Amino acid sequence: MNIVYNVMVFLHIIGAAMIVGIWIGQMKKPTVHPRQFDGAVLQLITGVVMMGLIPALDMNANYIKLGIKLVIALVVGVLAFIGSRKYKKGEPVSKGLAHSVGGLALLNVAIATLWQ
Repeated sequence: MNIVYNVMVFLHIIGAAMIVGIWIGQMKKPTVHPRQFDGAVLQLITGVVMMGLIPALDMNANYIKLGIKLVIALVVGVLAFIGSRKYKKGEPVSKGLAHSVGGLALLNVAIATLWQ
């Protein structure tokens, strides 16, 4: 079970890198790329799987922190979905939407690493 959990952590970090990396790479011309939505979905799936594995592995968890992270991840997912649909249709993606996706994903990384 520890191996499954560690693989989920690895994939979770990849998802965050997809969102934040593309956001930083597109700073001069902010947009929401469809791969950011893929990263958001990957983060949601792996995060939920990891939350499900916590009791099975007898790990202590701060469920308030995890709940806040889940809400932020859902918001990132919805915003990334909206932005990626606009991107695919060739419609302009507002700077606010693009920065919200990247900034909220970065906030989630900060909560994960700094909140003990």
